[in-house]
Amino acid sequence: MSTFDELKLSNPLRNAIEELGFETPTPIQSQSFAVIRSGKDVVGIAQTGTGKTLAFMMPLLMDVKYSKDIHPKILVMAPTRELVLQIAERIEEFAKYINVRVLPIYGGTNINTQKRALADGADIIVATPGRLYDLALNGNVQLKAIKKLVIDEVDVMLDLGFRFQLNNIFELLPEKRQNIMFSATMTEEVDALIDSFFRFPQKIAIAISGTPLDNILQECYAVQNFYTKVNLLKDLIHDKEKYRKVLVFVSNKRSADRLFEALDEDFGNELCVIHSNKTQNYRMRSIEQFDKGVNRILVSTDVMARGIDLDRISHVINFDTPFYPENYMHRIGRTGRAEQKGNSLLFYTEKETAAKERIEELMDYSIPENEFPDGIEIAQQLTPEERPRDAESYVPNQAIDERGPGFHEKKEKNKKVNLGGSYQREIAKKYKKPKTRGDKTYHKRNRTKKKK
Repeated sequence: MSTFDELKLSNPLRNAIEELGFETPTPIQSQSFAVIRSGKDVVGIAQTGTGKTLAFMMPLLMDVKYSKDIHPKILVMAPTRELVLQIAERIEEFAKYINVRVLPIYGGTNINTQKRALADGADIIVATPGRLYDLALNGNVQLKAIKKLVIDEVDVMLDLGFRFQLNNIFELLPEKRQNIMFSATMTEEVDALIDSFFRFPQKIAIAISGTPLDNILQECYAVQNFYTKVNLLKDLIHDKEKYRKVLVFVSNKRSADRLFEALDEDFGNELCVIHSNKTQNYRMRSIEQFDKGVNRILVSTDVMARGIDLDRISHVINFDTPFYPENYMHRIGRTGRAEQKGNSLLFYTEKETAAKERIEELMDYSIPENEFPDGIEIAQQLTPEERPRDAESYVPNQAIDERGPGFHEKKEKNKKVNLGGSYQREIAKKYKKPKTRGDKTYHKRNRTKKKK
């Protein structure tokens, strides 16, 4: 195993890393260091929690020099505001003893404040594509001086529909630059982006996206429905000593709010939630309180928690089984970080069985299943999505007298059918569907009969 000494870091960078408690570089950090320093384009494929931020910033910070120039030289792009703020904070920690100006740029906040900050100058910008493109279009940020471009969590960025902004930002960047990209999965869209904008990139693959993380204990429960899942979750997380810090994943905003409401009465002071409908301040406060241990339980959708480095999560609970198996890998990667032991639980219903099987097929691993605990109530309450559709079906041939007094025949004027207007009807007569041979024979016989 390599050490930071072998990388021959500058003293300011080495001192900052030592103070942060890092003893040895992770595989992605040691393998990408020399390649990034060489100036080649790099594509790094690594699971979340493997130290990707330090992997791309460590070699870049080695070459940062003090400058009074207001135009940034390094651009880091990330898909969400939360991840932008986290990366910017980490860069400042790594560059504690280096004279460098780091500026986070993201939407959902006052753009004029960011315009003033850009006017004061920055060496490194960490940005979401949407807000960066707005500022670049208005001439508030000059991208022609960028020497190094880093795109983090690029697969998520493309999933969120940022391809248009990325294409336009690439057009504003100088052709002569180093491109560095990190992703947890390789998709056709990611490959297309690489082919379009990268020059003979060197790929560094640390782990296949479906490889189960060895330091994470995975278990699953077959559960009947949403509210039975709630009952099981409540029973488990009442054990505060075991479930010290719990990240609960749900598939969408509606489920996040529904679960939060169901847990609020029992765990109000220990509970927080994040999804894209929450305000920026609310989301950041929730993440901060969860990270510091003020709240023990965080309910989150996939996009909001992707890439966020939250410390010492004891359990990741997949309340909903993700449709895309790669998302399961990203979820469980929130626990067991930095070679710590982690735990993952998966709740799945009968309808989610196929999604669970796709996850197991991707990993080539069968998730051990626990017996459903005795004493947990099987909920009769169903969510709107779980209710049978038959109960809401309409019977069109029901007799009028069975409909009750609230129903009545339509008035004559309301029985008219829209035939498309007189012009369309005349055209239809003039240009009829061509007769088949049988049609012609039939009409010829009718004309003969009339003459007789």
